[in-house]
Amino acid sequence: HLLHYLHHLNHHHLVPAPIQFIEKMGFPVESYRFTDVFSTEDWALEMVPGPVLGVVFLYPIKESTEEFRAAEKARIEAEGQVVDDSVYYMKQTVGNACGTVGILHACGNVADRVPPKADSYLENFMATTKGMNPDEIAEYLNNDDAMEEQHGEASTTNEAGEAIDPSTIETDVNTHFICFSEVNGCLYELDGRKAFPINHGESSPETLLSDACKVIKGFMERDEGEHRFTIVALAAAVDM
Repeated sequence: HLLHYLHHLNHHHLVPAPIQFIEKMGFPVESYRFTDVFSTEDWALEMVPGPVLGVVFLYPIKESTEEFRAAEKARIEAEGQVVDDSVYYMKQTVGNACGTVGILHACGNVADRVPPKADSYLENFMATTKGMNPDEIAEYLNNDDAMEEQHGEASTTNEAGEAIDPSTIETDVNTHFICFSEVNGCLYELDGRKAFPINHGESSPETLLSDACKVIKGFMERDEGEHRFTIVALAAAVDM
């Protein structure tokens, strides 16, 4: 089932499956849409229609993930890394905004290849935040009344437009969304809770999904026995 529901921008906990959400924002879902990635194994990756524009990953936050985050930050600060100036990256400063931030990272890093629809929320957001630093984009999002309108109708229905029963949603798990994007030949992990984007090395539009899943395997191996992981790819739209 497709990512289920995203954390709402202002602590409402829920918005719908992301196809409905990005369509409302102005992303051209007739060309690209989110699709489930059922495993990190080759058979599952081969099921995803290409090209893939971005990968969004959901995982539970635990003490072990926080320890790794701190160690990774220290290592990069000591060793350095190269981050391309054209990477679109924003911080997350509202607790339950990670689903929104993950989707904006996915859409923002392909806006040159897949432009938002004219006069849409997404086109206006990208135009307004272009040139802002990550903290400024986060501040703009936090104060953006138009985003609240995007969430309004979407937060009470699922992808099929059916009403959501709030009692069926698990809300006590501290989960987090991050995005993987390929920008100018490198794979970037975009996590609004981290100090900066993480450059995971060479990648390409053709290998983005498999490269991202190699990094995702690391998350899974560091949390052996945990099964609450979800992967979706922003991929070519194929009508079944």
